[in-house]
Amino acid sequence: MRIDILTLFPAMFQGPFAESIVKRAVERNIVSIFIHNLRDWGMGKHNVVDDYPFGGGAGMVMKPEPLFDAVEAIKAQGNNPDAPVILLSPQGRVFDQKTATEMATHKRLLLICGHYEGVDERVIEHLITDEISIGDYILTGGELAAMVVTDAIVRLLPGALGSEAATVEDSHAAGLLEYPQYTRPQSYHGWEVPQVLISGNHAQIARWRREQSILRTMLRRPDLFEKANLSQQERKLIADKAASRSK
Repeated sequence: MRIDILTLFPAMFQGPFAESIVKRAVERNIVSIFIHNLRDWGMGKHNVVDDYPFGGGAGMVMKPEPLFDAVEAIKAQGNNPDAPVILLSPQGRVFDQKTATEMATHKRLLLICGHYEGVDERVIEHLITDEISIGDYILTGGELAAMVVTDAIVRLLPGALGSEAATVEDSHAAGLLEYPQYTRPQSYHGWEVPQVLISGNHAQIARWRREQSILRTMLRRPDLFEKANLSQQERKLIADKAASRSK
């Protein structure tokens, strides 16, 4: 996979992409990540990329010319010139695990980091193919959002984690939060690991983990619980357990 990121602050990506899973995925040629400085396509001797909004108002707006020129030039590099062009913006659809899985199927993505008061609307209408937001809050720019999206996508690529099962059991992967995890020591300050986890009975462990995952989702994320694909028996079982815990 190839991911191109168009940004005003390329240095911000040096740390996050030089560590951990993303770094290893790059080294294994699972993904190629290219960071492009939008100012390379800026206007005039000062490489201007923004201007005052028509109609007045606070802040600046990213100009259309540098964005169109940059995307055209970047698309000409490598294969898949019809790759999705995605704007990281607080006005976009909210990024979740389903979106990450969908985006991970593409051979190439081009991410644009939004800034200031946003981009000229003609960019949204005629250049980008999607807008993505990582949550209902405001960041200084789209760089951090681009890092989040890239990390979530890269870890889904075959071979990036070394074990495909790891992504299946993650929180949100199946629409539920992940079950509680324990490791050694078995007893710590008198707090014991649940007996079922050391029983060696894999069927019971799987059942316990499923129940805990559903229960945790119901208590912490009722919005996810309502949309979860559960049987009526599972819903009743978890409701009974939750009622008994609250007494």
